[in-house]
Amino acid sequence: MNNADESYSPLNESATRITRRTRAQKIWLGLKKAPLSAWFGLIVIIAYLLVALFAQLLAPYGEAQIFPEPYAQWSAEHIFGTDQIGRDVYTRLIYGAQNTIGIALVTTFLSFLIGGGLALAATITRGWTDQILSRTVDALMAIPSLIFALMLLSMFGSSITSLIIIIAVLDSTRVFRLTRSVAINVVVMDYVEAARLRGEGIGWIMRKEILPNIMPPLVAEFGLRFCFVFLTVAALSFLGVGIQPPAADWGSMVRENASLIQFARYDIKAAITPLLPAAAIALLTVAVNFVVDWFLHKTSGLRDEF
Repeated sequence: MNNADESYSPLNESATRITRRTRAQKIWLGLKKAPLSAWFGLIVIIAYLLVALFAQLLAPYGEAQIFPEPYAQWSAEHIFGTDQIGRDVYTRLIYGAQNTIGIALVTTFLSFLIGGGLALAATITRGWTDQILSRTVDALMAIPSLIFALMLLSMFGSSITSLIIIIAVLDSTRVFRLTRSVAINVVVMDYVEAARLRGEGIGWIMRKEILPNIMPPLVAEFGLRFCFVFLTVAALSFLGVGIQPPAADWGSMVRENASLIQFARYDIKAAITPLLPAAAIALLTVAVNFVVDWFLHKTSGLRDEF
């Protein structure tokens, strides 16, 4: 029997299945021991993701479909009424999940790709590369990110591409600082030095030696960064320079329906309408923070005291 046959033998396949089953059991046992706050966060996050993925199937009307009656009352036809130009609020809440969460996820991934990659390269090479990148990051972090984003969006336009790139670059400075601070304690280890002496390249050392050992804080930071990016996108849309109409966005929905709050004494349902997208933003932020807190506690090795 040749080597190829040995590598794909039934014994190896069975061992692989057992390993996967064991990993799944460990994950399930970890979830069973999770506190109620973490379960609440996981359920909310999964629900939001399902709404975002299947928005076209769940929404009763089109994203920009206009009806004859603006500011219509809550009814069976329009569950949460209509906005100032007659668009169904319930429909736009669903599409807002797809747009806001989707853009925030893509932006967070890009910021980690930029900030994490540069931080690992600076940590390994050190010298002038580390100094130049670190000082550049310090200069960018000295400028308030929201004001800087407003200035850049006014210069380059408020397209989806510009929004993602600008926020990702500005947010990557925070990712750079964290990644460098945790990686600098790993890069001095003996196994990293051994990989250098073997002649391994920078990319191989980053992927195989450093990144696996700094994943827990990076995963936790990803959740927190997602919250900050999510709130930044909503804030920019509220100010009118984020996601542009006719695309639905929770931040712009708050701005568009904010005038309804003054009618609370006459129609409480109408006054609640601008609070619905604000509540959607707050609920997702709280849920992600619950999960991040549980993950940090789990990976820190601390035990719950009863």
